[in-house]
Formats: sequence, structure tokens, C-alpha cells
Amino acid sequence: MIAEDLALLRDGMIRLLRDHGHEVVAAVEDGEALVRAVAGHKPDVCVVDVRMPPTFTDEGVQAALAARERVPGTPILIVSQYVEETYAAELLADGGGGVGYLLKDRIADVREFVEAVERVAGGGTAMDPEVVAQLLTRRRRAGPLDELTPREREVLGLMAEGRSNGGIAAALVVTEGAVEKHISSIFNKLGLPQSETDHRRVLAVLTYLRG
Repeated sequence: MIAEDLALLRDGMIRLLRDHGHEVVAAVEDGEALVRAVAGHKPDVCVVDVRMPPTFTDEGVQAALAARERVPGTPILIVSQYVEETYAAELLADGGGGVGYLLKDRIADVREFVEAVERVAGGGTAMDPEVVAQLLTRRRRAGPLDELTPREREVLGLMAEGRSNGGIAAALVVTEGAVEKHISSIFNKLGLPQSETDHRRVLAVLTYLRG
């Protein structure tokens, strides 16, 4: 489902997603309607604008958080004109997967936008590089992240953007085997053992972004 108050952008996203084989079960233009629609439809993923009526401050993200509380685990992909660090951090605070934060400029790249929607719907993360960069400028507490090497931090940052092992290898000009070794080391240093229920890649990214 889509929550966006600008009719032109809302209709554009509806057509774009339908053209790529996805059903849009609801399209709303304010926070209250978003919460009702999530409760009624239980969508696979919600694409939500941060600023919505009536005050155009944070109604969208607050409604998304309320909807996620009412229907736990609802995947949320936030879209915003600007990097809103506080809202990105709030979205990540519950420690669950199925979260994303993209700048609206990214919607112009159809493939990137659709892949982000699909990744969040599947329980993964899709964080805009600008959002990642700003979150990481915050002062961090000492913790397991301090054990990571500079290269491992690079790998984890690219994981946060939603890149595959192949994409990370291409960006860093290394082999996929090298990337796999770095990721294995990251899991060990962050204390993320193999589990049948937890997605270690998502947990590692959330640990990284929350700092």
C-alpha cells in the first residue's frame, strides 16, 4: 500500500508498481487512513511519505510506527524529500527487519525503487546512501562495532544500502569470496550465530545503523 499526499507522485508509484507485477491494495493521503488501511489489508509492504497532512511534519512516519505496532512486523519503506535523521533512527529503533528509507530522488530510478520495495517486503533493509552516511555521523557508544576493521565497516555499510554480495564485490573491486569472508567475520564480531529464525544480515545492518 502507498501513503502519499501528492496525487501525481502517488498515482505514479501505483502505476510503476503495477507495471512490475505488484498489486496496490490501498493508496491513502493521510496518517489516519494509513493506520486503518494497514489494519484492514495487512499489506506485504507500505511505502510511506514522512510529511503528510495536516501539519506536514512527521505524520507519515508516526502513522507508520503506529501501524507497525498494531500489525507487528509490517514492512515499512519511508520516502522523503530530505534526510530526516531522527525519523530514520526511530524507524530502526524496534530492531525488526523490513525497514527502508529512501530519498524521493531514488524513485526516478525505477529498477532501484522497485528492488527496494521488494527487499523491504522480504524482511530486508533498503537504506539510502545519504541516510546511512548521516546516521553514521552520530556519536556512537563503545561496543562490538569497534571491533570491525575499516574494510568490514565498508562492507557493512554497503549491506545497509541493500547491496548483494556481488554488488559489494563490484563496488570494492574484490572477489565475492573475499566479501563472504568479511561478512562471516562481521557476524562473529557482532555475536550473531547462525539461527533458523533470525536473519543475520538484517540484524548486522540494524546493529550498524543504530550504532
